[in-house]
Amino acid sequence: MSALSTVVPEVSGPMRGSRRTVILALSLGAFGIGTTEFVAMGLLPYIAGSLGTSEPTAGHVISAYALGVVVGAPMIAALTARMSRRTLLIALMVAFTVGNAATVLAQNYGTLMAARFVAGLPHGAYFGVAALVAAHLAGPESRAKAVGQVMVGLSVANVVGVPVATWLGSALGWRSAFVVVVVIGLLTIVALYMFLPALSDMKITNPMTELGALKRPQVWFALLIGIVGFGGMFAFYTYISTALTSVSGVPESFVPFALMLFGLGMVAGNILGGALADRGVVRAIFICLVAIMVVLIAFALLAANPWAALILTFFIGLTGVALTPALQIRLMDVAEDAQTLAAALNHSALNVANASGAWMGGLVIAAGYGYRAPSLLGAGLALAGLAVLGLAVLYARRSTVAGRT
Repeated sequence: MSALSTVVPEVSGPMRGSRRTVILALSLGAFGIGTTEFVAMGLLPYIAGSLGTSEPTAGHVISAYALGVVVGAPMIAALTARMSRRTLLIALMVAFTVGNAATVLAQNYGTLMAARFVAGLPHGAYFGVAALVAAHLAGPESRAKAVGQVMVGLSVANVVGVPVATWLGSALGWRSAFVVVVVIGLLTIVALYMFLPALSDMKITNPMTELGALKRPQVWFALLIGIVGFGGMFAFYTYISTALTSVSGVPESFVPFALMLFGLGMVAGNILGGALADRGVVRAIFICLVAIMVVLIAFALLAANPWAALILTFFIGLTGVALTPALQIRLMDVAEDAQTLAAALNHSALNVANASGAWMGGLVIAAGYGYRAPSLLGAGLALAGLAVLGLAVLYARRSTVAGRT
């Protein structure tokens, strides 16, 4: 029996809606979060122009959001440990909506930076708690699948939410894009209030118990796998547009189509990754890391062929995101009674992967290795993730042997 099923019962309190409806409500919040996280990237010129700053300076609003995610995930998870999971999820979505409303109303660079930081604070905690709730409602046999279904909202945001909000922001002003996010946040609050059950049988902990997750080596192993292994996908994705146009010869007008392919791969990856993790979490992590490595190497070798490059773009999105449900479940398992903090930390780790992967990809390009190099770097990072997984398995086996002797 998994660690999760020993901590919380399979059956929740009285259901206000079907499990599918609850998962859909949780996924709607993920859709809103995914939209606000990535839409600013396409609107930076408009943001910079309206605030009278340079585009690189305006780019710091993206960093402010990411910083909010990294800081907010562990802080909120620990401080709200005694709170009802239902109340916490609704409160997190209220905070998210307020942060995005403040973004709409921000009149200068300083207030916009503060608003984006506030909007990022609930990000990791929401995904962490939503994953716990989804796994709790689904039961031990389908928990990774349920987590993947919640995360589908984040992937769909890249296919639908971000392009639509970006188009709206360019046509009606960048603030209108965040008005859309506020509306999604309000709809999510209503959906959670209407359909989320009381969850009174989910175990409530305390801040010290949650912080105890940081004492467990397997938690750190799992986080490092995410930072290193997932960083490989971001090393590729950050420079995908230039790689496709300069190496593959894809017309610039086709780049949005390529990004859509990547997003569709992410949707498929969440579904496939969840099903795979339900059959064995460690095995799923291993398979996903190997797959990431293979498709990234294939892209580097075949990037000159535009059709091969476009097909591989889909599979890089698929294999990269397929890793997420398995890592989420792994953290929930190894954290034992500190699952909320561990589940939230997963999203801090993924944001670190985003920043570090983009940074390292930029370094190899600046060193003159070209736009194929980030793919090879990403393959190397996936290999490093496999090495960390091997260390985690070896450590677990030695700990088991030591416990028996």
